[in-house]
Amino acid sequence: MKIYESAEDYLERILMLKKQNGKVISLDIAISMNYSKASVSRAIKNLKENNYITVDSKGEINLTERGLIIAERMYTRHTLLSDFFVSLGVDPDIAKNDACKVEHGLSDETFNAIKKLIENYKK
Repeated sequence: MKIYESAEDYLERILMLKKQNGKVISLDIAISMNYSKASVSRAIKNLKENNYITVDSKGEINLTERGLIIAERMYTRHTLLSDFFVSLGVDPDIAKNDACKVEHGLSDETFNAIKKLIENYKK
């Protein structure tokens, strides 16, 4: 099943909020992404139906193993690309926004080449 860019964004955000707050509820997602509660509710329903997340009786959202793999992949891409753009002299806020746009469409081959370039540069 193909996962859509918006689903990747939600999964990445859930991971980030979990790291930041220790737990995540849908309102946290709505506030942090500046989305309506209704939009987040629809997305949560779809993510749950596709086994990317679970939601407990208190409304706490957790990533399944399947969801965690995607969330970590997107978070790694976002972080590395954002840091790379900043190292090129791009304003940090612009770098974050650009990384978010690029992280989804970049092939694994190109991402790995950028990652290797950065690793070699750090040596």
